[in-house]
Amino acid sequence: MREQKKPMTKTMQASQVREQWSSVINGVYKGETRILVEKSGIPVVGVVSASDLERLQRLDEEQAADLATLERISRKAFAGVPPEEVEREVDKAVAEVRAEMRAERAAQPRSPQNT
Repeated sequence: MREQKKPMTKTMQASQVREQWSSVINGVYKGETRILVEKSGIPVVGVVSASDLERLQRLDEEQAADLATLERISRKAFAGVPPEEVEREVDKAVAEVRAEMRAERAAQPRSPQNT
């Protein structure tokens, strides 16, 4: 089986996309590129293949199902616990993880380019 290359993401101005629309479509269709379209330097839209769009829609559905499952589990796990207490515990856990991440970054050696 031949390994399929991941398409290269290319950023283009909207005016360039209009001028080169046929070429843009061909590159996307062939799986060579994905296009991030900018207008005045602001990313506004992506041009992707139909298979990329189908994959994105599948991922959205999977994420929605995962979140629904998580909601059901958390409702059972935290039944009877006041929302304020849950929020405090979540804030505490997030703060701990962020502190650990900061400590890990601080412990990493810095390259001369990063100083």
